[in-house]
Amino acid sequence: MSLQLSVLDQTPIRRGSNASESLQESIQLARLADRLGFTRYWLSEHHNSTTLAMAAPEIMIARLASETNYIRFGSGGIMLPNHSAFKVAENFRLLEALYPNRIDLGIGRAPGGDRISARLLNPSNNFDPQEYIQQIKDLNVFLHDIPDETNIDGKIKAIPVIPTAPEMWMLTSSGESGFLAAHAGMALSYAQFINPRGGVEAVANYRRRFQPSKGLAAPKANVGIFAFTSDSERRVAEVQAVMDYRLLSFEKGQYNEMPTYEVAKAYNYTPGEWQRVLYNRDRMVIATPDVAKERIGALAAEFDVEEVVLATFAESAEDRFRSYELFSEVFELAERHTRQFA
Repeated sequence: MSLQLSVLDQTPIRRGSNASESLQESIQLARLADRLGFTRYWLSEHHNSTTLAMAAPEIMIARLASETNYIRFGSGGIMLPNHSAFKVAENFRLLEALYPNRIDLGIGRAPGGDRISARLLNPSNNFDPQEYIQQIKDLNVFLHDIPDETNIDGKIKAIPVIPTAPEMWMLTSSGESGFLAAHAGMALSYAQFINPRGGVEAVANYRRRFQPSKGLAAPKANVGIFAFTSDSERRVAEVQAVMDYRLLSFEKGQYNEMPTYEVAKAYNYTPGEWQRVLYNRDRMVIATPDVAKERIGALAAEFDVEEVVLATFAESAEDRFRSYELFSEVFELAERHTRQFA
């Protein structure tokens, strides 16, 4: 089977831009990804950030799905401890009712920001892993109408009651969540763009331990990575320099800095910082199209998956859109898409 590509949209706000422009760009990108043959389009949940625009993926999913015809939409992901499992189930059942068989519910455990924001979102959140496990169980109960003490033996239903359910995905950057996904019978998405070590083993262990569920009969996995491509080697070098600097800044707690290429190029890395830069480069594929295709194909083969999710940052919307167009071209997504829906 040919490799599938998907989009992770973290709704970046560029220097000199604003949140409204970022969200309008997401609408354009979703339309483009639908035409180009990408498999799914996920939106992330973040809080207390001035450089990212997305705090409520479920609202944006409804907007974007109405603009498209084929591509799946989902959360990449809903940070479950921030929310009531019952309300999440109702939100995503409503989305599934509006767009049957096109909705993914990806969940994660991280707060999507700082702990103070997480506490404000859910004052009862005490960051207990056991509560997260219970929330996963509750979601499955409500999405599949399984009689349980959680729903008073089926008397409490997440509405609307519908014959289909969103596909459930566990987002992980560690082996621990992979074990939870296997136990719950969920699909698994490994965030290579967060942690470039241990992913292959995490996915392999997930497959070995997988237990079929009402929502998924066999293990299913993909891997996500930062990615950018351009025909211009100069543009590739510029994006690489900015991403090197930006990821190192994140590690220093400087989340709201929006560096220019000039700033990134001029920065004098210490030897220790440069080691972190080299480590972080395993979190991304930034290259010209043919090289990028080879590296993404190698990543998929290493993880033994048929789908890679691409998160792209660029200095302009045009560069970002063109990058996804080039990925579609080198992997022949549009041609396969046309044959599938002809």
